[in-house]
Amino acid sequence: MNPFLLLEDGTRFEGVSLGIKGERYGPVIINTGVVGYQEIITDPANAGKIVALTYPLIGNYGINKSFNESAGAWISGLIIKESSRIYSNWQAEDSFKNFLRREKIACLSEVDTRTLAVRIRDHGEMWGAIFYDEVNEKEILKRIEKAKSGPRSYIKEISVKQPTSLSSQSSSPSLQIAVIDLGTTQGLLRQLKDMNCAVTLLPFDTSPEQIIALKPDGIIISSGPEDDPAIHKVSETTRELLGKIPVLGISAGHEAIVLSLGGGLKRLHVGHHGVNYPVIKPNSLKGEITVQNHSFIVDEESMKGIKDLEIEERNLNDHTIEKIRSNARKFISVQYYPASPGCNEIHPVLREFSAILTQVKR
Repeated sequence: MNPFLLLEDGTRFEGVSLGIKGERYGPVIINTGVVGYQEIITDPANAGKIVALTYPLIGNYGINKSFNESAGAWISGLIIKESSRIYSNWQAEDSFKNFLRREKIACLSEVDTRTLAVRIRDHGEMWGAIFYDEVNEKEILKRIEKAKSGPRSYIKEISVKQPTSLSSQSSSPSLQIAVIDLGTTQGLLRQLKDMNCAVTLLPFDTSPEQIIALKPDGIIISSGPEDDPAIHKVSETTRELLGKIPVLGISAGHEAIVLSLGGGLKRLHVGHHGVNYPVIKPNSLKGEITVQNHSFIVDEESMKGIKDLEIEERNLNDHTIEKIRSNARKFISVQYYPASPGCNEIHPVLREFSAILTQVKR
């Protein structure tokens, strides 16, 4: 029999095994990126998820270890339409198929990902399971419900276990940055290095007193898994830091800041997972294309009673909040990833945060 993906609404999608075999459970999300399969698979924010890639051909430019966003893969499973039989790229070191086996990823190929994407689009994100042996579907649905009932803290597993210093490009760094590590991406660290920042990665449960004692110029709360039990600990720490040291929140870090202010979050019908989401400033005709990877957003109603808060950017498609700022509390917060535009360029949000820190130092 063919291995298959079973959604919690009973919809079944058959495929062909490409990675390792084994039962896998998790929320099923669709990522619309045309490129970046290696970055998607190794993004810690996707920990525990079954990721379906909507672009039909995967693996055509191979694998290069330097493109990993973290030390390895955190996804529960991968669903694709077709795996390229060859790869062609001057930077390629290995094949996509070997990468899946090395990272122990359960992957189904030859899946009707167009129909799967429409199912998720119409009915919303839901849990699913990958199976390689014929099991009664009612039993699988029971196992999915059981998996849903026991939330696992991936942040505890992903975050560094002790403060870790990363050197800057010179002996005299321009800024000292503390990063509360919820699932920091290499793309962020590369940009901070290019900005000549000295970076210290901190465990997610580092106390406010320990962070203040380091005397950083600024704090970044990184992206990482959402809807994670550890987020509440991070939000408590953030509450003690706001107004004392400038803070930048990114994606899950943005959500931690919102929770620390007393605001709330709500789940999107279909999350924003891709590299082409437009955001725009209010009263402006100038937009920006962003990289996003989240299923939750700020509940705007919950933020109405919070003072000294400015909404600076919104999603052009659904008008959800993408960027907030508070000069009084000394923070900037973005729902999207401040990914490099390319060619070693620095994202404008990081330059903006750097300018704030430099001004405070002066």
